[in-house]
Amino acid sequence: MKIIAVGMNYASHNKELHHTLELTEPTIFMKSDSSLLKDGKPFFIPDFSSEVHYETEIVVKIDRLGKNIAERFAHRYYQEITVGIDFTARDLQRELRAKGLPWELSKAFDNSAAIGTFIPLPEAGGINDISFHLDINGECAQHGNTADMLFPVDRIVSYVSRFFTLKIGDLIYTGTPAGVGPVRIGDHLEGYIGNRKLLDFHVR
Repeated sequence: MKIIAVGMNYASHNKELHHTLELTEPTIFMKSDSSLLKDGKPFFIPDFSSEVHYETEIVVKIDRLGKNIAERFAHRYYQEITVGIDFTARDLQRELRAKGLPWELSKAFDNSAAIGTFIPLPEAGGINDISFHLDINGECAQHGNTADMLFPVDRIVSYVSRFFTLKIGDLIYTGTPAGVGPVRIGDHLEGYIGNRKLLDFHVR
């Protein structure tokens, strides 16, 4: 099982982080299998970062083997989605970027990919118009809609399949909108697609 993630896929998020790149293709990075945090288990803030940020995302589960998938056929390769959190050690990421180094250490550490309960796509609506949000301690902290993606899901699936064979069970984190921020010990995070809560856990 691979965890594939897309960076800088919402213009609003790029603006808040002062990214000025003109993107012509999706920005792809990977997370390790030990990054996965599921079943409502708590997220423990790691000792190597003092600034861990939440990034709320729609997550797609691949359910067919595929390679070099044409974009017009990409919708055939996933049937379930959920909401997840791409945790980022922002201070470490800035340090690595400043040195021109890869930044997987800030993105792919253990338990950095929280994942909610998957639902059939028809229950969420059309893939290009899905509203999602994150509540922290009962208050909305971040919200977005897949309509605002720079690269829609089918384009991402097609693009990634040029480089990696997609296998059943692979997960694609599709990018985060504006509104990211730090988590603190004691925070209660709840992730929603529409009004349906699919993710619920605490920070320790």
